[in-house]
Amino acid sequence: MTTPTVENLYALTETTWPPAAKVRVGPWHIREGRGAGSRVSAATAAGDASSDDLQQAEQEMRNLGQTPLFMIRKGEDWLDEKLAARGYAVKDPVFLRVAPIEALTVLPLERAKTFRVWPPLETQKEIWAEGGIGAARLAVMERAEGLRTTILGRDGNSPAGTVFVALQGDVAMLHAMEVAAAFRRRGLARKMIAAVGHWAADHGASHVALLVTKANTGANALYASLGFEVVGEYHYRIKTE
Repeated sequence: MTTPTVENLYALTETTWPPAAKVRVGPWHIREGRGAGSRVSAATAAGDASSDDLQQAEQEMRNLGQTPLFMIRKGEDWLDEKLAARGYAVKDPVFLRVAPIEALTVLPLERAKTFRVWPPLETQKEIWAEGGIGAARLAVMERAEGLRTTILGRDGNSPAGTVFVALQGDVAMLHAMEVAAAFRRRGLARKMIAAVGHWAADHGASHVALLVTKANTGANALYASLGFEVVGEYHYRIKTE
């Protein structure tokens, strides 16, 4: 069972959390995010670019009403240097983590605490909204490719957490993990991740992947404890002038 490569995970991120549109413009892929955050709004390199090409990408993003934003992936130091020279600031360095399915299915599935739900319930939307995940990101979930579901987590009789997961091939990727503030640090995130693993295993997955900012030390500690290893990373560069 081969661990997915960072290139596999870059592609998986896009199919399981897709932009509203993506077009090729010169040496760039330009994404239309419609307010759903950096992942679906960032331009990526499709080839080497000159300074004139950077200006072209910037204009295309402005035409969409978006602040110029680029994702810097493995092997793209040349782009990082060009953007730094143009005054772009680093934004949100991210780890790509992956765990073998066995690391999650060994965890108990707490059926009275976690529920597979599609489409999401209003109570899940309220939990996401509390954490800043609104209608634009819910629209991303609707257009995700492949099998998908959400996990609703309960604490006692209260809806307390939610997460989205989608499967492509034999790798599932979870997104938009949110636990309501009143229920944090009580083990619910662990229970929901276990439920994601059991759902993914039921559909033939060999691995589960996720994205987490490097700055989120609490989440990184949790994911590491559950067997999610860092297999790659990326960051953004954003226009600040």
